[in-house]
Amino acid sequence: MSRTDYDRSPVEQDLVFDWNLEQGMEHPSGRRVEFNDESLRDGLQSPSIIDPPITDKLRMLHLMEALSIDGADIGLPGAGPRAYADALRLAQEISSQRMRIFPNCAARTVVADIAPIAEISQKAGLPIQVATFIGSSPIRQYAEDWDLGSMLRRSEEAIGFAVRESLPVMFVTEDTTRARPETLKTLYGAAIAAGASRLCLCDTVGHATPEGAANLVRFVRDEIVAPLGRDLPLDWHGHRDRGLALSNAIAAWEAGASRLHGTALGIGERVGNCELELLLVHFKLIGVNQSNLERLVEYVETAARACGVPIPVGTPVVGADAFRTATGVHAAAIIKAMKKGDRWLADSVYSGVPASLVGREQIIEIGPMSGESNAVYWLSRRGIQPTPERVKAIMERAKQSSRILTDEQVHQSIAASGVVS
Repeated sequence: MSRTDYDRSPVEQDLVFDWNLEQGMEHPSGRRVEFNDESLRDGLQSPSIIDPPITDKLRMLHLMEALSIDGADIGLPGAGPRAYADALRLAQEISSQRMRIFPNCAARTVVADIAPIAEISQKAGLPIQVATFIGSSPIRQYAEDWDLGSMLRRSEEAIGFAVRESLPVMFVTEDTTRARPETLKTLYGAAIAAGASRLCLCDTVGHATPEGAANLVRFVRDEIVAPLGRDLPLDWHGHRDRGLALSNAIAAWEAGASRLHGTALGIGERVGNCELELLLVHFKLIGVNQSNLERLVEYVETAARACGVPIPVGTPVVGADAFRTATGVHAAAIIKAMKKGDRWLADSVYSGVPASLVGREQIIEIGPMSGESNAVYWLSRRGIQPTPERVKAIMERAKQSSRILTDEQVHQSIAASGVVS
């Protein structure tokens, strides 16, 4: 089992001064965070990806379960026969395998979208949360020629139908981060009165900043939910248009949101959603997420293959270069840490995320920026005696190269050194 950053020994804690915490502040492990995986619905709205076959979706679902992800959007069944069939199969898998993950399905605020969810719930024999959505910003209302009265009627009719079908309801306001306070009060108030048991605040076009996300969550929490005198959980759903989705999700949680949405690799509409894998890692490192993340890379790689999305080498945590270096100074520090026999030290001396947290390890290569310690380590790791001649031959080739040497090139250098034993 991988440790969190806050599982360090007193000696380890003394080696890292954490400016992320105020002086004397305890880490916030007392308050739980939940995660909702949108990869199989919102994630599939990306115009450049493949809608995976059901076998791949099932594989992804089981990996979500292995990572202890709390909820999963299993589709919008009202979109058509395939969407319906896939959502039904996923719901049946959750039911038959007695999985802990709680499913939800997206739906417009129309009965025609919610009726298929009710059918799937009955066929699978498990509750499915209805995530029924409607635009809430003035710009959306103007473009759609909506008035608040018609929006209220639609929302109340949709929620009322779901409640009568014994389905839990999450009322989702699209473009919440650009909506007027009085509109949100009216829409949320009506939704709660109609039976919604959860509210979802959306940064649909990636408009928010962390300050804006926190302001919105606090407003809904203090001005709408608190006066009711009941515990009504808030979800946060954000997009990456300004590249702030991860920071916004963290800020939303700190302001009171209980469940955060994301997708594998941040796939989704336009430039995508918040990267779920980074949410999981961040909250693991601050001691809030207690799940085992050793299968996180497998989860992301499975999603990437299934959806036809390449993983850029520089992607945090899961990219090929995330824990890989050929720089002499960096490699030398890691090697020295390894020689002390301390995995945490080797994982942390030149990395903000321990590789072992996600089942990976530090990799040291040889390239034009390398020092001799890189070559010595490379040879020793493979059981090859790091003689001065071999090291010299490897470094001469490395310094003439424009990139990291391949294993074949290193072996060629060893052969050229003339040392045969």
